[in-house]
Amino acid sequence: MLLWSAQTVYFALLSQAYVKESLSSMTLRVIFTLLLLVCFCESDDRLTPAKPLLPGDKLVSNNGIFALGFFSLDPENSTAANSYVGIWYHDIPERTYVWVANRDNPIGSGLSGELVLTNTSDLVLSDSEGHILWRTTNNVTSGGDGAMALLLEAGNFVVQLQNFTQIWQSYDHPTDTILPSFKLWANYKTHTAVRLVAWKGPLDPSPGKFLLSRDPGTGLQILTLRGTSKYWRSGLWNGAQASDKNGYMWSQNVDDGETIYSTYNTGNSSARRSHWKLDYNGDLMLRIWTGRSWVPLFKRPDDGCRHYGSCGPFGYCDMFDKISGECKCLDGFRPADGFSANPSRGCVRKENLTCRGDHFLTLPEMKVPDKFVYVRNRSFEECTAECERDCSCTAYAYTNLSSIVATGGPSRCLIWTGELVDSEKAGMLGGNLYIRLAGSPEHSSAVNTTKSGVSVVFKIALPVITFLLTLTCIYLVCICKQKGYK
Repeated sequence: MLLWSAQTVYFALLSQAYVKESLSSMTLRVIFTLLLLVCFCESDDRLTPAKPLLPGDKLVSNNGIFALGFFSLDPENSTAANSYVGIWYHDIPERTYVWVANRDNPIGSGLSGELVLTNTSDLVLSDSEGHILWRTTNNVTSGGDGAMALLLEAGNFVVQLQNFTQIWQSYDHPTDTILPSFKLWANYKTHTAVRLVAWKGPLDPSPGKFLLSRDPGTGLQILTLRGTSKYWRSGLWNGAQASDKNGYMWSQNVDDGETIYSTYNTGNSSARRSHWKLDYNGDLMLRIWTGRSWVPLFKRPDDGCRHYGSCGPFGYCDMFDKISGECKCLDGFRPADGFSANPSRGCVRKENLTCRGDHFLTLPEMKVPDKFVYVRNRSFEECTAECERDCSCTAYAYTNLSSIVATGGPSRCLIWTGELVDSEKAGMLGGNLYIRLAGSPEHSSAVNTTKSGVSVVFKIALPVITFLLTLTCIYLVCICKQKGYK
């Protein structure tokens, strides 16, 4: 309507120019330019109770990066396919969806839909038969005048009151994608967490079998679940800010004494078209748009041994040894199935613990195991003593967070009892793991040296013996043949 009005005024002025030559053509061009600026400044990024969203309509964020509207995943036959309301990248040719409102209840084939903002400041999506397919439950009964739904420049769809208070946002109800500035949070007091749920398939946005969230019990690690089973686990935050030379990073985590969250930010302006995505096959990927396609810069789990517990109890994944990684035994342990070169079935102790005569060995740069007990506000000495006096304690780890935690505990003491599962050599993002071994350090070193010597002798002797036996067999065969000829 505003564009039509601008054009009408322009042509009216243009007609007057032929009648009144005193109005210069330069003046007309200036007026027309100003009118067009007014037109294009009229925002198309919002819904109001008087302005619903209909098929064919779309909201576009002010920076032009994101759009929200109706879509079908069968563009060649959209009238016969289910349709959805969602958010996608508006300024790239490959349609890429980052949020879907009605993933559980699509608009049926042959039906149209309507998204409205009600007078109670709720978003309601219904089909042409009047069925409500999706809605929010804000229920604002007062102060809702002037409310609007906005598509922000970060790709967050929010409901905002006239006083700029946000009462709902799509970031609290994500689909399978994490955008820059999104907070991946967990409240370890209420044991709740925001979560991603993967699509069921490449053309099916309904909830799939993979789920990602922070551990709601502690908030210290990120978990991918396949159904109810753990599929992948991140390392524990050690206070470091993970980043790379390209400027794609997770910012420092924040612990406010109740909630831990991390935000993914970019220091590179070219990274604005980037996101983390939980794919339908369970892969968590950091992807960037190169101008032609999406390129994954990071993927977990990869093709190596990073799947949850893939190296078994007391084993760890060493990604620094081979491209695909290799399962190894923690120091003081051996493969459970004998002399396996890749102990994926786990490891067992070389010597049983005796409790009071045991010692602790430091393993640096480790992604510490899962299934820990989190003990807050302990010094390193207190954390060590906590494990030493408990004969069932098999390992402990300690991190000082006093310089980076907002109001939470300044230290983190982790205790393990029983098996150590899902460890990894993690480099600078890892930390020290102190594992309990039998005997004194000197005794353990002597035992390891002896057993190592025996192992070396065995490895050398075995091929020699095999070679000699082969020669003997050849010799005997030759003798038998000669006797046969005679």
